[in-house]
Amino acid sequence: MSPVVRRPRSAVRRPVTISVVAVLLLVAGYLVAAAVVPFAPASASTTTYSAPTTSVPDLRFPGYGATAVEATDFPESLRTSGDTKPRSIASISKIVTALVVLDAKPLERGEPGPSIAFNPEMQGLYAKYAAVNGEVAPMPAGLKLSEYQTLQVMLMKSANNYAGALAIWAFGSLEAYDRAADAWLDRQGLDDTTIEEPTGLDADNRSTATDLVALGQLALANPVVQQVVGTKQVTVPGAGQIENSNKLLGLDGIEGIKTGTLDEAGACLLFAATYERGGRHVTVVGVMLGGVDHDSLDVDVQRLLRSVADNFQVVTLTHQGQTFGTFSTPWQDEADAVTTKAAEVLVWGKTTVTAKAKLQQVTFGTKGERVGQVRFRISDHDPVTVPLALERTIDDPGVWWRWTNPFQGA
Repeated sequence: MSPVVRRPRSAVRRPVTISVVAVLLLVAGYLVAAAVVPFAPASASTTTYSAPTTSVPDLRFPGYGATAVEATDFPESLRTSGDTKPRSIASISKIVTALVVLDAKPLERGEPGPSIAFNPEMQGLYAKYAAVNGEVAPMPAGLKLSEYQTLQVMLMKSANNYAGALAIWAFGSLEAYDRAADAWLDRQGLDDTTIEEPTGLDADNRSTATDLVALGQLALANPVVQQVVGTKQVTVPGAGQIENSNKLLGLDGIEGIKTGTLDEAGACLLFAATYERGGRHVTVVGVMLGGVDHDSLDVDVQRLLRSVADNFQVVTLTHQGQTFGTFSTPWQDEADAVTTKAAEVLVWGKTTVTAKAKLQQVTFGTKGERVGQVRFRISDHDPVTVPLALERTIDDPGVWWRWTNPFQGA
């Protein structure tokens, strides 16, 4: 019988120990790996935007002549009615005269400007225009007035002799004024406007309603013209007390601009009114040509202006805290992306609004942290961008979730 060879007890335990250590190392490696593996960003989804609704404008146009109206800075608001071809514009021509003269002889608001000595040629215009029933104002011999005072008499009283005198003073002759007016109209892009002389007594002074709206906006953009046409009454030496021929001035926000009357043109009015809408001032410029008389035309202008003003609307693009997206994590946590502030815009008439949210990659985040933006596009307006932030915190789920859900968030 051969002897039994006994292996040392340590030799028996060694493979078992190695196996246990290996398992422990594997478990430890797993736990460490599961605990430190980085998570992928949370899945992000955007919500469907419900756009605000606006109404189609219903404007109260007259049934005669030609009319156009537009709210300044709201190009979509331009609306027309009646003739589109050039029509006689009567004394609205004097707005062109004022702007052409001020282009050559500029004034700052509050300045009287240079003195004008009315010579015999200028004084002779009184009889010339009075003979054709044109509006005139006294111009006694030796009279001297400032450029600003002369503009007042021309624009407020619509005095034709002062319009002619101003043109002669600025350019040397009526013919030279005509050339300057043509060049000025070209520079302003008023291609459908023709000016033959400075007063408007010539029925061939013609324009379209849309050109005249642009002219009215140019008039209001000139501080001197804006001030003069908005003045109700003034006393001018030699010319006497001057009252503005625009009887609507000061009513319903109306602040100008120029009346016109001629057999071939009918009653005409280039007008402007300013309203407060949505916390801002908006100015509406329009023109009405071919009225029967100024009393009825004034009623029609007021009715039209009210209908234009009624079509301004404040559109709410978003409320503060409105949801535009959601982040979802593998550990069943969710957080909305919400607007950090409210946004609204003043619009006119029918307006289309769309929204597009852009979300950043987010794994964890704290409440209020910026996570994207939403951009609103509004027809005929500049886009509006509002930041998006987390409505609530997205926390790390902790080691236990990582261990029990191995690598699910990776």
